[in-house]
Amino acid sequence: METTDTLFPDFSDSGKELVRNAYTIAFHSLEGQTRGNGKPFIEHPVNVAKIAADEIGLPAECIAAVFIHEAMRFQETHNPAEFLAVMMKKAGLRDEVPSQKEIISTFGNDVLTIVDGLNKISTIKPKDTKLEADNYKKLIVSYSRDPRVTVLKLADRLEVMRTLDIFPKLSRERKILETLMLYIPLAHQLGLYNMKSEMEDIYFRHAEPEQYRAITNKLKATEKDRHKLMTEFIRPLEKKLSDAGIVYKLKIRTKTAFSIWKKMQKQKVPFEGVYDVFAIRFIIDCDTDRETEHALCWKVFSYVTEEYESDTNRLRDWISNPKPNGYESLHITVKNSDNVFLEVQIRTKRMDDMAENGLASHWSYKGIKHEATLDKWLVSVRNILEHPGSGKDNPYYHDELPEPPSGEIFVFTPTGELRKLPAGSTVLDFAFDIHSNLGIKCTGGKVNGKAVPIKEKLKTGDIVEIMSGKNQKPSQDWLNFVVTSKARTKIRQKLSETEFQKAAEGKELLGRRLKNWKMELTDDILAAIMKKLQFKTVNAFYAAVGEGTVDIADMKDIITEASGAGLSGQSPTGQAQTASVQGDRQQDGSPQDNAQGAKRKDAQKVSSDDILVIDARNLKNLDYKMAKCCNPVYGDDVFGFVSIKDGIKIHRISCPNAARLIEMYPYRIQKVRWSDTPSTSSFQATLKVTAAREPSVINEIIDNINIFKASIRAFNVSEDNRHGTYEISVKLSVTSNLELDKVISKIRMTRNVIKVSRA
Repeated sequence: METTDTLFPDFSDSGKELVRNAYTIAFHSLEGQTRGNGKPFIEHPVNVAKIAADEIGLPAECIAAVFIHEAMRFQETHNPAEFLAVMMKKAGLRDEVPSQKEIISTFGNDVLTIVDGLNKISTIKPKDTKLEADNYKKLIVSYSRDPRVTVLKLADRLEVMRTLDIFPKLSRERKILETLMLYIPLAHQLGLYNMKSEMEDIYFRHAEPEQYRAITNKLKATEKDRHKLMTEFIRPLEKKLSDAGIVYKLKIRTKTAFSIWKKMQKQKVPFEGVYDVFAIRFIIDCDTDRETEHALCWKVFSYVTEEYESDTNRLRDWISNPKPNGYESLHITVKNSDNVFLEVQIRTKRMDDMAENGLASHWSYKGIKHEATLDKWLVSVRNILEHPGSGKDNPYYHDELPEPPSGEIFVFTPTGELRKLPAGSTVLDFAFDIHSNLGIKCTGGKVNGKAVPIKEKLKTGDIVEIMSGKNQKPSQDWLNFVVTSKARTKIRQKLSETEFQKAAEGKELLGRRLKNWKMELTDDILAAIMKKLQFKTVNAFYAAVGEGTVDIADMKDIITEASGAGLSGQSPTGQAQTASVQGDRQQDGSPQDNAQGAKRKDAQKVSSDDILVIDARNLKNLDYKMAKCCNPVYGDDVFGFVSIKDGIKIHRISCPNAARLIEMYPYRIQKVRWSDTPSTSSFQATLKVTAAREPSVINEIIDNINIFKASIRAFNVSEDNRHGTYEISVKLSVTSNLELDKVISKIRMTRNVIKVSRA
């Protein structure tokens, strides 16, 4: 079939025939099946096979196995030989149902073994938790008599991640988490670094979209600067290298967005604070004997350090002592004449292939016998999986993994059911998420097999089992540590029911005593008693009587005192309480706040003239405006876009439109910066807030905004009945992004607020 010959042109004639037969079976078996994007399902195995062949270098047997395995996906049998016996006749490869011998003659034992392993792995439902990740990997190994199965499984996962948008939201979230917990560490262990990096970036794009946009847009915006630095760097070295007869290629290696983000988090620095965002890499073309390779790498190193001042503390010699995973390279940091620090990497072509593709690159390297090296690498794959070791550079520690999407955690029931909760959720929140009655009776839980109290906070990957007791009842204290709106609502309901029941009992008890004492409880006397005993509601007072918190024997004296002495006057306690309340109101209420509010209103009238457009030749008198699509605020990372009618429009670097503008119109991108000190200007910004549907939360958010130099221009609230939340949009006027960050931070700390983001 011409399709497979075109897709896999590098295989031998026998390899092409093997792949052609497997594709024919898959094409017939999957006919009529479609993916989430509506395209034929055969697209998936074709994509996986291309990754396996082109990006990893696996042979024709593996490609054939991919097609046969996927062809069996919708079949009842999991036995490859049984399936092929039927399908070879249906697909027209045989006139009659072939025998076992004919099947093996056509496809070979290797293919059948790989298919059997892939079929078994596809039946596993992984528990993508830190607790189960290693066990899952061991299970893959136990099902993979041929270690190529494991590599093909990674190729399959990479294809899934590349087409993640076609899956429903819940399925997408689960696949992201599985990839983070299981497949990224596995790819790292096997030295498949390109595959690992790509899966990390796809995870990052879905988990932190705004951060991903900001970093990738900055990389695009600074691309020309990097190429200019490389050109200036090599200029004084070109003659020396040429005279020495060194054949090399110069390449810029830019860190992935995920790697940059991880470094920003670890070092707590902005994008500009990551000094090794890119490296200039020498790739030397030479013979593959180690002595020649080492001599040439050190010669290039000497030329570089003669020309540029080097930081010897940052010298990394992984040529003399390769990393445990086989990585070889010389790294040095140098400083150019502009005092810009540059990382320089020096390696040979063989070392570069190794660094990019890991151990897999060995078998496809020119001049090395294919079969022997492939076998050697596959033995090492199995060895790594069965004996991962404990070296710093070998396993990919779970501790280094970032948390999944901000504001959310993913936890599991003992049966492996995935549950998504807000960050900070406790065992009690989890119990209510499972079922209201389970939450009401919850006495504690087991997290990863260890007993914990109900207020224990959960983390992504935890397996949680709830413990309950029939005599357990909610208490007011529960409201101090639960974070989900469902838990808070149900606890309040139960507390209210309990209070009404106790109040009824207390009212009946007090009524009987009043009758015995021949006394009457008027509304005025009841009000005086509540004030004396500091109860806010009648129900609370009667409930206290019912519970015995208020001793019924003392009530006769209290009622007598109230009716005789006129307790409607205030006791010292009452006065103090009233004074305290009034003091709070004066603090909240405000001549001072009104004055500040007036100042903020005046500030809004001042135009934002504090942007300085630099390097804007012949454009000094051109107007500029803040782009409405992203509403930049003083201090944000920004760039200018020269529009046709509206002068220069200022966009945030994380603007959703930034990537398109930078890529399509690079000649209209204008570098801009803010003036050194902000003026009294004000800027518009919109916040999106998700909060539990509690009556007090809206007032608390407004109060928290008013603490800062920010004024509310619009405040819209809609209710999400499905999730029991408020979706709030707040348009603010602020002086800078520093002030806006303070507002966002304060709102995030507000009780019942689930998520805050800048629109």
